[in-house]
Amino acid sequence: MELANLSVLLVWGAATALAVALVAFAVDLSRLSGAKVDARDAARDREKVAVGAGAPVDAPVSPYGPDAGPPAGVTAVGSTAAEAVNRKLAGIGMSVSWLAAALLLIAIVLRGIAAGRTPWANMYEFTLVGTFVAVAVFVGVNTRRDVRFLGAFVTGLGVLFLVLAQEKFFIAAMGVQPALQKYWLVIHVGVAICATGIFTVAFVTSVLQLLRDARDNGSALLGSRHFGWLDHTPAPTALESLSFRLNSVGFVLWTFTVIGGAIWAEDAWGRYWGWDPKEVWSFIVWVVYAAYLHARTTRGWSGTRAAWFVVAGYACVLFNFTGVNLIFNGKHSYSGL
Repeated sequence: MELANLSVLLVWGAATALAVALVAFAVDLSRLSGAKVDARDAARDREKVAVGAGAPVDAPVSPYGPDAGPPAGVTAVGSTAAEAVNRKLAGIGMSVSWLAAALLLIAIVLRGIAAGRTPWANMYEFTLVGTFVAVAVFVGVNTRRDVRFLGAFVTGLGVLFLVLAQEKFFIAAMGVQPALQKYWLVIHVGVAICATGIFTVAFVTSVLQLLRDARDNGSALLGSRHFGWLDHTPAPTALESLSFRLNSVGFVLWTFTVIGGAIWAEDAWGRYWGWDPKEVWSFIVWVVYAAYLHARTTRGWSGTRAAWFVVAGYACVLFNFTGVNLIFNGKHSYSGL
């Protein structure tokens, strides 16, 4: 089997693995929602027992009797042990996410060998590598802190991106035009892909921050039992902090992307800046994220305002990748479509 065909099969394998991880994470969140409701019911039962026994409402009276624990072999509803059982699915999701990242990495390497160059010279390859970076950032961060609450959303986007790449962006592995046969393809585009993958995870984190904040503030929709899993995510401030750190790293990489692109443009076309659509939108992305970081660190912008800033920045990133390549004609039109 040719390496290029094997690469395609591995991409589909990675997409399938991410879909399995998505299901595992989604069912885990669903169980957490149910556990939250059961815990509230147990709390009401404890309150009734306390009132009936003449104890203060807040007294820690067991539903199995005053100062008594559950019978042997019985796990209290909503307890930590019960949640530990539920979180096994999240563990499965993480393991399958690692597998998906490995399959995708192998697929990318084989694609590069088949094409005889760095495997990120068109929209198809950019999507593959960007998805890999996003998944790798997710599983990598999880080794330092528990971010499994991001799993359903990161893997969901991963499946969407890979299917889109296979169905809409796919082109055969081949060489590139002379202008792209420079080491700057490795540096400039590679750094841009890394930044995009990090921005993706930060975007998911900010969306969760908005959802958690809306639930905490009594949203009628998000206050339902179906969104009980939000109570098991970190507080909005913790989510904002994680998003800020990720965006800070992504911004540094994107800054180098813009600078490196200007240097490459001078080498290839004899000018640092030419108002090419890709150049303009790359600069817009930089300005939006620079404004976000500045507003948060010096102007005290936090909470939902900061989160919406991140959403706007990621929307610009997506348009820079899709809209600019597919709608506008310019010197960066390398999509191969």
